[in-house]
Amino acid sequence: MGRLRMEVEDGYELFEEGCMTPKNQECQIPAALECPPAPVKKRVSEKKRDPPKKGYFQPPELESIFAMTSGRKAWA
Repeated sequence: MGRLRMEVEDGYELFEEGCMTPKNQECQIPAALECPPAPVKKRVSEKKRDPPKKGYFQPPELESIFAMTSGRKAWA
């Protein structure tokens, strides 16, 4: 913390403790010399992927999981 000097109308100087921004050259953020490059988008893969050599996984009871039930009943 630094000391802040404030002048009063009567000619007296008043010192108060407070926070101050450092003005030293070593404390300053250096100015950027040039702008960074623009971001680059990833290239879209144009090659279509081949299907798996062993085929797609098909569980034996897949149809039974998604089968429609015969009507819904309300529980009363």
